[in-house]
Amino acid sequence: MSEYTYKPHEIEAQAQKYWEENNTFHVEMDPTKEKFYSLVMWPYPSGELHMGHVRNYTIGDVVARYQRMLGKNVLNPFGWDAFGMPAENAAIANRTAPAKWTYANIEKMKNTVKSLGCSYDWDREMTSCAPDYYKWEQKFFTELYKKGIAYRKKSAVNWCEVDKTVLANEQVVDGCCWRCDTPVVQKELDQWFLRISDYAQELLTSLDTMDQWPERVRQMQRNWIGRSEGLEIKFTVTDAGKYQLADDVKDFAVFTTRPDTFMGVTFVSLAATHPLALAIAAQDAKVNEFVEVCKTMKTSEADLSTVEKLAFDLGIKVTHPLTGAQVPVYIANYVLMNYGTGAVMAVPAHDERDFEVAEKYNIAKLEVIKPENGEAWDYSKGAYTEKGVLVNSGEFDGLTSEQAHAAIGKKLVELGKGEFKVNFRLRDWGVSRQRYWGCPIPMVRLADGTVVPIEEQDLPIVLPENVTLGEEITNPLVDIKEWKETTYKGQPATRETDTFDTFVESSWYYARYTCPNFEGGILNKEEANYWLPVDNYVGGIEHACLHLIYIRYFHKLLRDAGFLEMDEPVTKYVPLGMVLNHSWYYLDDNGVRVWLPHDQVDITYDDKGAIVSGKTKDGKYDVVYAGMAKMSKSKLNGISPTAMLDNYGADAVRLYIMFGAPTEATFEWLEAGLEGASRFLRRVWNLAHDVVLGAKEKGITDFTFAHEQLNNEQKKVRRLVHQTIVKVRDDLERQAYNTAIAAVMELMNSLTKHPLETEQDFAVMHEAIFTLVKLLHPFTPHITLALWKLLGQDSALDFELLPEADKEAMVTDTKLIVVQVNGKLRARLEVSANATEDEIKEIAFADENVTKFTEGLTIAKVVYVPNKLLNIVVK
Repeated sequence: MSEYTYKPHEIEAQAQKYWEENNTFHVEMDPTKEKFYSLVMWPYPSGELHMGHVRNYTIGDVVARYQRMLGKNVLNPFGWDAFGMPAENAAIANRTAPAKWTYANIEKMKNTVKSLGCSYDWDREMTSCAPDYYKWEQKFFTELYKKGIAYRKKSAVNWCEVDKTVLANEQVVDGCCWRCDTPVVQKELDQWFLRISDYAQELLTSLDTMDQWPERVRQMQRNWIGRSEGLEIKFTVTDAGKYQLADDVKDFAVFTTRPDTFMGVTFVSLAATHPLALAIAAQDAKVNEFVEVCKTMKTSEADLSTVEKLAFDLGIKVTHPLTGAQVPVYIANYVLMNYGTGAVMAVPAHDERDFEVAEKYNIAKLEVIKPENGEAWDYSKGAYTEKGVLVNSGEFDGLTSEQAHAAIGKKLVELGKGEFKVNFRLRDWGVSRQRYWGCPIPMVRLADGTVVPIEEQDLPIVLPENVTLGEEITNPLVDIKEWKETTYKGQPATRETDTFDTFVESSWYYARYTCPNFEGGILNKEEANYWLPVDNYVGGIEHACLHLIYIRYFHKLLRDAGFLEMDEPVTKYVPLGMVLNHSWYYLDDNGVRVWLPHDQVDITYDDKGAIVSGKTKDGKYDVVYAGMAKMSKSKLNGISPTAMLDNYGADAVRLYIMFGAPTEATFEWLEAGLEGASRFLRRVWNLAHDVVLGAKEKGITDFTFAHEQLNNEQKKVRRLVHQTIVKVRDDLERQAYNTAIAAVMELMNSLTKHPLETEQDFAVMHEAIFTLVKLLHPFTPHITLALWKLLGQDSALDFELLPEADKEAMVTDTKLIVVQVNGKLRARLEVSANATEDEIKEIAFADENVTKFTEGLTIAKVVYVPNKLLNIVVK
């Protein structure tokens, strides 16, 4: 193969200029064509792409380009999730305005995204912090408010002390803020909510129809929604002790999935922020002190299962509705206001957490369930938590747990003290954030305290962008008098200074992409219903119980408002595995771990390439290899996409990203793999030029041929080409991209060995290169566009259909016969597909490897297995 100069940067610049000048990927609704909507999660404009972004966008673009080459009308949009705390925190650090910082980052990142060669329709680009985007969000919120779906209430909320804002339950990970990893505390605030809990059952049920979503993601959402069936039981404080309690706090409810244990209740536990607990805390310093301790604890379910259980006796009692017993009320640190009713009935004999508290505070344990086999339970081991048969339960003795569930429930319902209910773990979505850089919530407060929505003609409420923040995290909207003070129907009014959670913007952007310039409302129904649902959505699995639940909820709100016809927003969701890289650290003089970038490490390897030892560049410290870890700023093991694009070009980066690992698997970054991708593209470039320029030198202009006139080697090349077409098309459809590329690489290895001598050699190889260019185009669109022109093609490659396999080419003219002598393999014969048994024997006995083991010996028997095997037995 000759050497031709492959200049990826020149080729890529020309291709990108061509696409931009021709607006190649602009798309419009066309009801006569089958649509395909390919979408990647829009990025936060931090200023720098990371390799996770590159992987996301490359995969999404390969999907879009493949579907385009199937003849579909493909929507492939892009935009920016531009509001939020990171931009605001960066602006504080850099003493600048978040808007200025954000727009500069968008411009920088957009250039990098474009250099990847992604086939986006940039005419549909959207930015969440633009008023022409969020004004429709504000309008929709006012409509939700009028319907009672949006509401405001004082609530115990998750508060991040570092970011100075409320977090939704979904944004608390292991008891910490999902962004800054700071422990979350509980706080009472007036907040805006959306009634996502009203859709809990539908969100749960619809998961069963979403068969193109990974089961693990659907199961994560099922667990988060958390449906449970049980009994809500009413209690009333009948002994308030020394406290003065209003009637509205004396009555409260508990929810239980185990009514069969109800006769074993020996105390009741409240969350620290339960209204009854707070009413008492306001009158008792010691109670208040315990409440404050509980507020600062981690609140994840995992933490609550392991944390030391603490309780505080409030000195008040409720009456057990069935036994009449006086039951003490405690505050317990393992009860959360955000789950259930914020109060639980405590049955120490049959609940591990209650058992631990009862042991610690010497509270009675009453056994009311025995194992069905009649054996006594050893309570020194802990609580008996299984179902069984009731004892010590009066009229319910002898019933099974299932029977008692119904009987005790029925009795409490008849007494007006109980109600069978379905409960959900999913709580209403708190959308208020006490930060500046976000969409203003379109509500105002009048002088009399009434809260009303902004009138439609006054929308959008534009966030003032020329705001430079100080060192402290504050919300300047509170202090900007000319913005905060307004009027409503001629009355003085004060604007809401909280802004929306940024997940609100990202919950409907997918739908707005279908009509980004529509001025008649939040959506153009015709366009939205043509393009939606999203056919393929690519993004990180870390959003399984955040964005991916919110987007489903918001979609149902848009549907119920009459904008959309389908029930779910996304047909297929493709989660991405993380991108990993080598990580290194040393321990400084104080024993503190210090992470190092790879270029600051000197490593010694053994003969097999294993790491023997490492030192810092200055030789002062020994370096510890920490293995492959997720690329991150904290571990300093990130790779700059810009540097890789500069060094190798976009096509090599794209090819390596798609070849290096299956989509959902983790991707271990090895620059040697990127170098290999670059070498492969150079080989493709050289082979294509060998074929095209070689034919030109020989004066060959006609590349037609008759298949039956080809020789065996030429037929073998064609067979492999068309087998590769079948393989690649199947792999692309299954999104098995790494194996599709492997098949193309295997084809290349065979093509480079084929001679270029006769006209038919050139004809067969011309077809092979023609096919190779099309099969590679979704992966490496720049080099293929250049080679398409080299092949003399004037049509737009981006809209060329993928090649179809020629069945005639895949028909095998020969067959492989294995020859054994006394059961041992001695030869493999490729013979005519029509060869008879006698002809095969004649060829076999003429083969030198067979002759070597049969000459001079007696042939005892020859066994022929048709089309497979010839076994010669000799003495």
